[in-house]
Amino acid sequence: MEDDTRIAEALTEALQRFGHDVDWVGSGAEALRAAHRTEFVLLDLGLPDLDGQEVCRRVRETSGVPIIAVTARSEELDRILVLQAGADDYLVKPYSMRELLARMDAVARRVHAPARAERSAGTGAEDELCALGPLLVDLRTRMVQLDGELVHLTRREFDLLAALLDDAGAVKGRDDLINEVWDPNWHGSTRTLDVHIGSLRSKLGGREWIQSVRGVGFRLVLPDRH
Repeated sequence: MEDDTRIAEALTEALQRFGHDVDWVGSGAEALRAAHRTEFVLLDLGLPDLDGQEVCRRVRETSGVPIIAVTARSEELDRILVLQAGADDYLVKPYSMRELLARMDAVARRVHAPARAERSAGTGAEDELCALGPLLVDLRTRMVQLDGELVHLTRREFDLLAALLDDAGAVKGRDDLINEVWDPNWHGSTRTLDVHIGSLRSKLGGREWIQSVRGVGFRLVLPDRH
């Protein structure tokens, strides 16, 4: 999804040389229509009709397709916002084809690893349901309910919640969460983790669900009001 024809044609040709089938669109509206039929999305944030962050957010509402945002915006806040909108990774222009392919491979491994693990373990659907008081998380369908109401989370928010829920009540270190939810080779700011924790708290209705342990990390607890 790139509005610059020259860049799009060069990128399409390069990806095809490495064995990828490419469907290029040049606007946000076209991107929203095309995303559901793709296996991977490279999303330029500078689209002519819709901001790329908004496109990312809308795609993520209906699809778990891997998304790498490509942007000329190098400020930390821009990177945080696109990750918060649901992107799995981002690249700042200019970038090399080698780095793009490496990031695509890394994102694909992270996205597909949980499904492979589930198949190999042979677990039943009932083993994928986790509950903490009124909070119900289905790891298989990635659905979250609180007090019987659906809670809409981005991919990262869900992964973060699942990581905390895996050992509810125990403190998870900041580095451990980053390694588990993002990647051991993640080079972004730890501010990204704080932003996602803040967003997750908001969607769960308050700070009391996720406690901060100064200098260590975070833990998921059942609030006293429940």
